[in-house]
Amino acid sequence: MITPEDVGAVVHLDLRTGAAELGTARALRAAVAGQLGQAGLPEPDHPLFLVVDTPAGLTGHQRQYELLTAYRALGEIRILVLLVGSAPGSSADEDEAFPPDRQLVRPAVLRASGTGLLWAGDLRSARTALEQPAPDDPEALAVLVDVLSVPDLFLRVLDDVGSLPDAVAAPGVRLLEQDLPPEVRDRAWRDALTRFAGEDTEPAPGLPVTAWSTAELPEPLRGLVAGRGGHDQRHREPGGVADSAYRACADALDDAEDALTGLRAFPGLLSGSRRDAFEADLDQARQALGDYRDLVGTALHSGGSSTTPSAAEAATRLAALGLRVPSAEGVGERIGEGLREFAGKLLGRGLALRAVAQRFTGLAGRVEPVPGSALLPKLAGLSDARTGPRGGTPVSDAAAQPSGTRGGPLPSPAMGLPAAATAGLLGALWQGPFMALAIAVPLVFVGVALVGASRLRGAQRPVRWAMGPRIAAAGGAVAGVVVAYATEPPLWLSAAGLLAGLGAAVETARRLWRAAADSWAAGHGIAALRRALEGLDALLAEALREHWATEERMYCADAARSVAGMLRATADAADAEAMSEPDRPAAAGVSGTEPPVGDDWLSSASVLGTDVFAAADDADSNWASLYAWDDAPSGNEPAEPAEQKTSAPAADPWEDHTAGVPRWLDRESGEGGPELVATLAGDLTDAALVAMKSYWGAVERGQAGALAVRRTEKLVRDLLSTARRHLRRNGVLAPPPFVVEHRTRATSANLLGTDPHRVAELVGADADRRAVVQLSSPEQGTLLSRDPAAAVWIRFAPEAVRAEVEKTWRTSGSTQPHEALWTSSGRYAGLIRLTPLRMGVVDTVRPRQSLGADPVDAYERRDGDHW
Repeated sequence: MITPEDVGAVVHLDLRTGAAELGTARALRAAVAGQLGQAGLPEPDHPLFLVVDTPAGLTGHQRQYELLTAYRALGEIRILVLLVGSAPGSSADEDEAFPPDRQLVRPAVLRASGTGLLWAGDLRSARTALEQPAPDDPEALAVLVDVLSVPDLFLRVLDDVGSLPDAVAAPGVRLLEQDLPPEVRDRAWRDALTRFAGEDTEPAPGLPVTAWSTAELPEPLRGLVAGRGGHDQRHREPGGVADSAYRACADALDDAEDALTGLRAFPGLLSGSRRDAFEADLDQARQALGDYRDLVGTALHSGGSSTTPSAAEAATRLAALGLRVPSAEGVGERIGEGLREFAGKLLGRGLALRAVAQRFTGLAGRVEPVPGSALLPKLAGLSDARTGPRGGTPVSDAAAQPSGTRGGPLPSPAMGLPAAATAGLLGALWQGPFMALAIAVPLVFVGVALVGASRLRGAQRPVRWAMGPRIAAAGGAVAGVVVAYATEPPLWLSAAGLLAGLGAAVETARRLWRAAADSWAAGHGIAALRRALEGLDALLAEALREHWATEERMYCADAARSVAGMLRATADAADAEAMSEPDRPAAAGVSGTEPPVGDDWLSSASVLGTDVFAAADDADSNWASLYAWDDAPSGNEPAEPAEQKTSAPAADPWEDHTAGVPRWLDRESGEGGPELVATLAGDLTDAALVAMKSYWGAVERGQAGALAVRRTEKLVRDLLSTARRHLRRNGVLAPPPFVVEHRTRATSANLLGTDPHRVAELVGADADRRAVVQLSSPEQGTLLSRDPAAAVWIRFAPEAVRAEVEKTWRTSGSTQPHEALWTSSGRYAGLIRLTPLRMGVVDTVRPRQSLGADPVDAYERRDGDHW
């Protein structure tokens, strides 16, 4: 990340009117600190000073220049003096007489290394001959100072001026400014804040499960959410109390199923012992299930007391029950790193702050351990299926889940009626004295019904299950007698029919008994008891999973909620910043002429788009009044009386400060590209990530308390103010200093809606004198060097448009200037031509006495006299 210390800042000093306030080292340092403080920058190690003065002020402001060159700093001091206006002629008492604009007299202190002079005798801002602006037109001077305030360009100009004779040059410029209109920039800034904050809406019902259940979560968090170790490991110790109780119940149910199988067979109809064995096994299964349920309840209450036990204490209690909690060794080592990675991934995808906060709130809910008391309602629901009034399950449950059989699907009751009728018909083919044998088959069905009723005692109306077959058998017998009288079959045929009828009757009766036994057993709930057993065991496993990594999961849940709260606070502050001016409360205690105490955007009203912001930065906002001058020849002359001056009104922070466009400046204002708001929102996201860097360190150390949150909020406030100042100073093309380097920034066409070909055409123009406007008066023009090769050309453009400009050069086949300067900030591109002065024009003098002496006798030698 590029820090403000790396970018640096150019300090502006206007000695034409403000020299009197800078007469001491303390006053100079206070003025420098004021400018840097308003820009949110610290004291630089290598100060850069851009001084605006007049040629006459070079000797009149010697005290100030000595203070500047002696400024206390760790590194080198760089000074670029921008002289505007004509040079005065000699005084009447001087030995050598010369007219104005014939010599430039400078003090020897400005001859030091790291110091250069730019002499613009006439800013030539008039676009037509009818216009007659002043040579130091404030509007044009504001633009020139703004361009030279770009640190990269400042250093390049200073180095190139230092390479010229006497380190003095006359500039010629041609500039192109690409930026957004104030109203478009204002709207984009507010939209970006709103997009950055997001909407405070509830997530969709399926969002917490489908959006980041496994894939999006980093590995440390994924293991905590999934309860790693709880699903794929046994929760009952083999041979322990819990495992023994579970096995006892399962074995009892297996014995009951075996007894039911014997009862359903035909011998079970004939013997009552099999029913007794089945009921005994079933009672034993119910008792074992009750014991296992009590054990599960004990396990659930082990962590549900008023004082929450520690993880070790809970594990000890569960171990006494024969339960095993999976080891959580090494799980909590990377929780902070996982939270940081998760937040970075979500914010990197462009999610708003509130959307990310919702994800973290959902994460806290999913990872937080559920106390055993919260699972008690599930246990109560399982206990409802424990026993009925007579030891059975509810009738509705038994009807919904009939018991299965081991011999295949049961025959439908309707299938017994034809079989019974056929059996009765075959057994009744008798006549004469043998007609009494016709009732043999119906008697079989009557006997089965009576014996089955005694075996299935307790069933509701047990004889109904055999009522239909009995009637069908009786009807078949009557039909058989009628057929026998009609056909008179022989005795052997009647005997064969009786045997066949009895065999069919026995088989039909066996099937009817099997169906009746299954229906009776279903009311006693073997399947329901087995489902209850499995449900209790699953509930016990869930309770043990909740005991896994309890402390680590609680820590993760608390940290996730803390992050969510901080993100929501930041989103609320962004919303307050984006409020429209009529809805924004006025800033208390701030007047139109006093700077605010601080840039507290989280707790006070926003200063964007109000007079408060202009007042806080009034030293830079009203460019025209800042560089307006009263045509005084030097700083020693009295200034114009205060009552004759009119103060400029407070300026809008988005106001176009160079409305009077000079002839050498082309201003291209775009209407905003399709990626403007998204790019600004991405800048704000990068600011949030940078501000949270120290907070993540506190999370990893387990110190994510209120102090860390307040520290992070302060960093966010500072970075948002930096983003706002950067947007106002440098436009949207240049990335703010906190933007991550790997993020690709959109092109100028997508951000501004402007054409990069104009920048490529201007920066790649031929080095012809007519390509720039020479900022010199006709009188000063005679002092310039006539050697075209002596001039130095500087081609510059923002680094943000470099790829587009170079692509345009390659496409058009133009020659790419290798010496082009790509500035890290600024919204200007263009050409600067530095023309040296002729030999002998610059005269360097040195003081003879102290600074308090008469200025007339302050110099004894001119340049060349015994230096």
